[in-house]
Amino acid sequence: MPIINDNPYESLSFAIEDLKSKGYDKDFNQKEEYLECKQNKNNYKPEDFTITHAYRFEGMSSAGDNSVLYGIEAADGTKGLLVDAYGVYADSLSTEMIEKFRVEYEDPDEV
Repeated sequence: MPIINDNPYESLSFAIEDLKSKGYDKDFNQKEEYLECKQNKNNYKPEDFTITHAYRFEGMSSAGDNSVLYGIEAADGTKGLLVDAYGVYADSLSTEMIEKFRVEYEDPDEV
């Protein structure tokens, strides 16, 4: 289960730019039972990828602007990003996908 930890980025766009510079250069899309990567035309089931980074961003104008950026590495070495608007699509995901993207928030009092 990924842990959302302290976010060193001042914006989502800075985080995306930095992670892309570290090789996370593909874009993933959530589907019901897998992640889709259109650039390499592959689909990844939950057991085929690992979430390596998870950063939360809170919008200043409304809760609807909240999102999570995931850095993802697939078993075949593909590295990419997925932006999720705080589980907006959770109803359309399989149980396995929901579990894969369930996050734990690091408790600053326990660090």
